[in-house]
Amino acid sequence: MIALRDVTFGYDPAVSTLDVPALDIEPGLTLVVGANGSGKSTLLRLIAGVEMPRTGTITIGSCDVWRDEVGARQQLAYVPESPELTPYATVLDMLQLVASLRRAPLASVVTALDRVGLFELAGRTIRELSMGQRRRAMLATALVGEPRVIILDEPLETLDAQMRQFVREWVVALRTTGVTVLLATHDLSAFTGLADGIVVVRAGHIERHERDAAGILAALTGYVGGAS
Repeated sequence: MIALRDVTFGYDPAVSTLDVPALDIEPGLTLVVGANGSGKSTLLRLIAGVEMPRTGTITIGSCDVWRDEVGARQQLAYVPESPELTPYATVLDMLQLVASLRRAPLASVVTALDRVGLFELAGRTIRELSMGQRRRAMLATALVGEPRVIILDEPLETLDAQMRQFVREWVVALRTTGVTVLLATHDLSAFTGLADGIVVVRAGHIERHERDAAGILAALTGYVGGAS
C-alpha cells in the first residue's frame, strides 16, 4: 500500500539525512523503531507528504504523494508527534475541513468527536485546548472518513490511560479491515504483540524490515537490547 523508491532527503543539499532505496509497507500494523535522531519521524513525514523528498518517489496505493496529491491525501491520515494545528480554528472547523478533503459525510465528524471525548469542546479554538486535548483532536482527524493509510508518530504521548487504551483498541480494529498503519513509538509494550511488520531505522537508513513473526521478534529483541 505504501512504496518508496530511491528516496533521499536532507536539509543540506550536500548531505542526505535519510536514504531509502526501496521500502514496501503492506496492510496491517508496521512498527517503526530507532533511536532518537535516527530518522523515524522524517520517514513518516515524507510518507505523509509533509516533507518533499530530494529524489525518488513515494506512492500511496497507485497515487504518487506529490504528483497526485489529492488522490494520495484522500487515502491518508497523519498524526504527528507534536500536534500541528491552526490555533484560531475551532475543533469543529478543523474536522469539517478534513471531512471535505476526504469527501466524508459530516456525520463522521460528530462520530469522531464523540469517540475522542471532544464533542462538548467542538466550538473551542485549538489554542484553548490542553496538550492532551490537542492530541485527541489530532486523533479525531484520523477517524473522519475511511483513510486506508494511517501514520501515527508517538500517538500515546500526553494521553491518559483511557485514551491510550482507546488508541490500542482502534489500531487492533484497523488491522482487521485491511488498513495500513505505520506507527512509531517508544512504548513498544502497547503494540508489540500486534505488529505485522517492523522497520528499524538507524542513522537515516532502513537497517531492518521484517514481516514474519520470527523476524519481528528478533528485530524487537535487538532494538530493546540496544542493538539499534
